[in-house]
Amino acid sequence: MSFSTDVKNELVRLEESSGCCIRSELAALLWMGGVVSFGGQRMLGLKFVTESAAVARKVLRAFKKEEISETEVKVIRALRLKKNNSYELRAAPSLAVVNFLTRMGILADGVLLDRPDNPPRKSCCRKAWLRGAFLGGGSINRPEVEYHLELVSQNEGFAETLVQTLRSFSLHAGLTSRKQDYVVYMKEGNAITSFLGIVGAHNALMEFENVRIVKGMRNQVNRLVNCETANLAKTVNAAVRQVELIRWIASQRGIASLPRTLREVAELRLANPEATLQELVDAFDGKISRSGMSHRLRALERFGEELQAGEAQ
Repeated sequence: MSFSTDVKNELVRLEESSGCCIRSELAALLWMGGVVSFGGQRMLGLKFVTESAAVARKVLRAFKKEEISETEVKVIRALRLKKNNSYELRAAPSLAVVNFLTRMGILADGVLLDRPDNPPRKSCCRKAWLRGAFLGGGSINRPEVEYHLELVSQNEGFAETLVQTLRSFSLHAGLTSRKQDYVVYMKEGNAITSFLGIVGAHNALMEFENVRIVKGMRNQVNRLVNCETANLAKTVNAAVRQVELIRWIASQRGIASLPRTLREVAELRLANPEATLQELVDAFDGKISRSGMSHRLRALERFGEELQAGEAQ
């Protein structure tokens, strides 16, 4: 079962007590996934298609509550592997459908609107509006894969209204087109978790946040390991380079030719070829600081490189 299905199943179980919120949720559902058909005597019918059985049941219950009696439910079998079945609900053209669409703000004075007038004014109704939009055409990736939420509508005006509604909750979403659809999307983890909280998907929110925490910790561990690996490689390369230079100096001039401070460090490095900078400081019995040891090693390398350059001329 997909994460989108989990979220929709949770949202469908929510029971709104306020009539205005119920209408807002249902209106957004219909704007998102409803298609109006025309019959005789200026009657209108309605078709609604969804991949969620739970959402299909919710819309069918709304039809029955609105006394839309001539309804038909059809299951459309998926022809491609890994595609879900679709559920098609049809309400035959009738006066009940006309009245229903009028109450939902989709029909005004007998004329179908091409977009909602405005998002609902009340905050609770705007939340229900977004919940209905997600139920009607929303999807969300599992957070283990990537952070991505979409609200897909064939109505450009409704998609723009969704963006406006999201902004009223300080959620910034993008809007793009895809073939015949308009896609409102969010790719930022904090925005998606805020959306889930706003629409009431609190169980999904907790699951999403738990995965984010684990991913964050894993990424932090990986960064630390990569940093430690890089530091280790840097330390090993420096030690190998220093030992090779000291051995070259010993073979050409002898260790005794070095100044006393550099001779002490050279002998210490030869005795501890794999030691880190801090381990060399500790081996020196605290007689020199970490920065002092680093300075002497760099000076030793410069001395050796200058000798090699002189030999090459």
